[in-house]
Amino acid sequence: MDIVIKLSQFLLSLSLLIILHELGHFIPAKLFKTRVEKFYLFFDVKYSLLKKKIGETEYGIGWLPLGGYVKISGMIDESMDKEQMALPPQPWEFRSKPAWQRLIIMLGGVTVNFILAFIIYIGMAFAYGETYVANSDLKDGVWITNPAIENIGILTGDKIISIDGQKIENFDDDTNMKVIMAKEVVIERNGKQQTIKIPTDFVDKLSKHEKGLLISPRMPFVVGGLDESSKNTSLKPKDLFVTLNGQEAKYYDQVKRILDANKGKTIPAVVLRDLKQTTISVTVSKAGKLGVIPGSLDIKSLEKLGYYKISTKEYSFAESIPVGLTKGKNQLVGYGKQLKMIFNPETKAYKQVGGFAAIFNIFPSSWSWETFWSITALLSIMLGVMNLLPIPALDGGHVMFLLYEIISGKKPSDKFLENAQMVGFVLLIALLLFANGNDIYKAIVK
Repeated sequence: MDIVIKLSQFLLSLSLLIILHELGHFIPAKLFKTRVEKFYLFFDVKYSLLKKKIGETEYGIGWLPLGGYVKISGMIDESMDKEQMALPPQPWEFRSKPAWQRLIIMLGGVTVNFILAFIIYIGMAFAYGETYVANSDLKDGVWITNPAIENIGILTGDKIISIDGQKIENFDDDTNMKVIMAKEVVIERNGKQQTIKIPTDFVDKLSKHEKGLLISPRMPFVVGGLDESSKNTSLKPKDLFVTLNGQEAKYYDQVKRILDANKGKTIPAVVLRDLKQTTISVTVSKAGKLGVIPGSLDIKSLEKLGYYKISTKEYSFAESIPVGLTKGKNQLVGYGKQLKMIFNPETKAYKQVGGFAAIFNIFPSSWSWETFWSITALLSIMLGVMNLLPIPALDGGHVMFLLYEIISGKKPSDKFLENAQMVGFVLLIALLLFANGNDIYKAIVK
């Protein structure tokens, strides 16, 4: 069932983004009286799953879910329709239109992608508001869950003060990405501030460890249940550790450290059960385990027990607009920085480029509209930025040649554009094979 939910979200998000992107080309083409021969979701190599011709345009769904397209008359695109291009130009064809109209048609797809992302972020701000923990409330610091972070000098219990000179006011999911992209992080440890330099190849170092959040608020150790072979029958579901072997065990990382130091021993423990402290004994296995299934607490319970004050901001529709625009801008800038890292060989970030499997795995196995829209907005930005790359066969390649034509007054020959399209197509296939090959390699190695 989990795979069905992930697949449903993946296909719904992908379909929405493709249809709207292609609609961004379709609408201005129609406004400028340019004939659109096909409008397809997914590729119809050899045959279509569904198709219907309305007016001069054939609408359909292909069987190959690698994207979608609109076929515009008189345009050198992935169809490589040389027969049509060999005929005299017709008034309804793309090539017969003024350069500025062709430029608007080509920019339509990415424009819709960016607008969609900003609209989603505005809608999310209005519908869900903003939930966060004030950085000042993380009095016991953060929890480091990836060894690569520890290796560069940021430890559990440290407080994140600033990232690349920007003071961290609130701790949220974006904090992790900011650390990944950072050049330096200022932390506070034992009342003293330190500056941690982030290595150039940090992304590559991270990839060698299990994925997930790198840094999070420190969480309590909660008993979710017992393994069948567990000797600790004195523990009950929802028990929350207070002390272990006389030492403070307020947080999960503290419990883990104490268990590792007392392997094979029976030690006293104080747990919080039904809001009352109870003293018991627990047996630690030789592997440093208690034989329990870790549980978790919801936000309200964490707040009630005094771990954190959870702040929630609600926005009116008018207030949601600047909040959503700021969120969209930050995500756009952040993704631009990621691309810069990928194209910098020193970072080795290119090793982490993923294909369809990587995108598929972003989606959770349980349905959450908030998560779905958040991922879709980010993918929309990614699609827009990627399509703007100046590679022939992408929108950015067409835009590059059109700008040259507008500035120089000279239009590249059809033969040149055909050859450029072929080169761009080969480059795209190579990138596609590389990205999806990375997914396969990671799956095999894992």
